[in-house]
Amino acid sequence: MSVRNVTALLIALSTLLFLAACGSGASVTKPIPPPSGAFSDSNLNGTYVFSVSGTDLNNAALAVVGTFTANGSGGITGGTVDINDGEVTPAPNLSISGSGSSYNVSVDGRGRATLAISGSPLPNNLILDFVLSSSSHGLVIELDSNASGSGTLDLQSAGVTPVGSYAFSLSGGTPGTSPSPWATVGNFTLSGATISGTDDFNESGLIPFPAQSLTGNLILGPSASPSTTLTTAGFNTLTFDAFAIDATHLKFIEMDSTAILSGDAFSQPSTAMPNGTLAFTMIGLTSADVPFASGGFMTTSGANITGTEDYTDGNTDSQQSTPAPFTASFAAGGTGRFTLGNFGTFVGGSSYAAYPSSGGLLLLEIDSAGITTGAAYTQTSPLPTLASAQGYGLNLSGINLGATTGFPSEVDDIAEFTASSGTLTAGIIDENSPGLPNPLFDLGLTSGTYGTIDTLGRYGLSAIAGNNNESTLNGGFALTLYTVDGTTFPFIEMDGGQIATGVMVLQNPSEANAASAHAQMFTPQPMIHTHTNRQKKN
Repeated sequence: MSVRNVTALLIALSTLLFLAACGSGASVTKPIPPPSGAFSDSNLNGTYVFSVSGTDLNNAALAVVGTFTANGSGGITGGTVDINDGEVTPAPNLSISGSGSSYNVSVDGRGRATLAISGSPLPNNLILDFVLSSSSHGLVIELDSNASGSGTLDLQSAGVTPVGSYAFSLSGGTPGTSPSPWATVGNFTLSGATISGTDDFNESGLIPFPAQSLTGNLILGPSASPSTTLTTAGFNTLTFDAFAIDATHLKFIEMDSTAILSGDAFSQPSTAMPNGTLAFTMIGLTSADVPFASGGFMTTSGANITGTEDYTDGNTDSQQSTPAPFTASFAAGGTGRFTLGNFGTFVGGSSYAAYPSSGGLLLLEIDSAGITTGAAYTQTSPLPTLASAQGYGLNLSGINLGATTGFPSEVDDIAEFTASSGTLTAGIIDENSPGLPNPLFDLGLTSGTYGTIDTLGRYGLSAIAGNNNESTLNGGFALTLYTVDGTTFPFIEMDGGQIATGVMVLQNPSEANAASAHAQMFTPQPMIHTHTNRQKKN
């Protein structure tokens, strides 16, 4: 039987020492470490699809998806962008001007793109802060004073025609400054432009609509009149703009006034449940609107699942010195759809929908005890590890519980560092949050360490984040990482003060075409927190 709230387990001594060192938003004075690497402006060259989803300054849901064309030398020659903010009318197919738009890429792969958008409902330019893993893939946060959110950056293939079957995961919230969280996963098969498939929908963590019949049409954008539609009994008909990255990966953004949903659709080459060990992360809210995250490993055998789990939530700040075991089972619930249930000692939901895809096993809670989304990824063998003296990019996205600001708010980080013999070197982090007076960038990561990988493929990694009497909201981070393939490490934050998930990826500046797993990985976004009390930035 699944249990949400349990007595907090003993906090690991290393975590206590970390929190004592960094505090929660403590002021520190640290030098900025010199970045290292072999990236340059030339690593961003071509047309890229970018996305960010999060919240604006008043807690309204926000989604942004678009394209821009980089010329390889710091110039942006044009592009388009769709913006859906819960406080204004959706704005599709806005033009990005080459005049006033630019980008830079530093040697460590971190960079910034300034996009001058005509007719934007948001004031000022849109500023994207990113870290590249290669010339074709990056992790992104919005780093301006309009909003905060996380997403991805992907090199776009030309002339894409989607065919076959896809699985998708979309999340966001309803309009307004006190939104209700919504999330959906499903799959569809294309017959020309016609969609037919299955969908699971969760509204507010209280009202699930499992295994709904899905119909609609897929019309690729960007378009001034978006016309991709998804129709189920759960949410009737929603209208989206759909962007093709390549034939296996699409981006969706809702462009009507019903809700603000965005996310990814990945090809579904197999309708079978993956065999073996899978690393998973999930994030969302309990039915009481409490932020919650979990991560770990699950191994499938027949119809049975055994695994281990780490978890943290906004009530108990539960931390574990060792992962807790759990059991479950799965059953087919249609073509390319499975349900996970019969959990034993699992902290989280009691029932999940699961859709295999090239971006991972996409997960959504479908009981009435909360709303969490996530994904699980097949672990390769032999057990992959962190590569010494290699650069890694990181994106963290979650909810800061408000220890220094007095109210919970979205928090989004981009970081880069070098892993070497148990320490982090040359690390730098950027952060945005409506809880900050202004975005933070070029803060040093100091006292960074990571432990020895355990027999499951689980790492602990921590660092203090700050310099020049500035620090991130949480003063740093302590993460639990789950290795997938040696290039991809999904994680959850396990230090108290924040409920967050993210991904760390191995960097390769000479990789022209990132066909590796991390380029096709779904990263769950935090759920809209309904009862946030926001303040305007100065």
